Amino acid sequence: MSYDDVRNGELAAVVTFLEMREKPQQEVPASPLSLKRFERPRTGAYRALFQQVGSPWLWFSRLVMDDAKLAAIIQHPDVHLYAVADEAGSEVGMLELDFRETGEGELSFVGLIPELSGQGHGRWLLAEAVRLAWRDGIGRVHVHTCTLDHPAALSAYRRAGFEPY
Repeated sequence: MSYDDVRNGELAAVVTFLEMREKPQQEVPASPLSLKRFERPRTGAYRALFQQVGSPWLWFSRLVMDDAKLAAIIQHPDVHLYAVADEAGSEVGMLELDFRETGEGELSFVGLIPELSGQGHGRWLLAEAVRLAWRDGIGRVHVHTCTLDHPAALSAYRRAGFEPY
């Protein structure tokens, strides 16, 4: 790994790739939040939720894609999208699981709105993500995070059973 000078107007981040090769024996903690599956999400609604959840962490990849490319990903039958809903039914987070690689599940995007930070909801969401990712035929679940993500992201993934590789 090296650290290079960053030109004005650019931003650098260190990315950590993590995986688990066995289903952990952890239970999902209780939460007043719930997951709502999107079967065929519209690109506009997806981007709105993506931006609401990811803007503090500079999530931009899906915002700059054209509609056709984004739709090909989020409407693919092996990509499972969920909105996190609060007790009133408002969307307060998201989970995207990608099963397009045979035998693998990727936690592509997982997050909550900043107002829910520090209340234990992230632990619930990550446990749900891991539970849903370990479906039949999966032998590896992976995720990546970077230094632009929530400061507790890396340690949360480690607590959930992910190991850097």
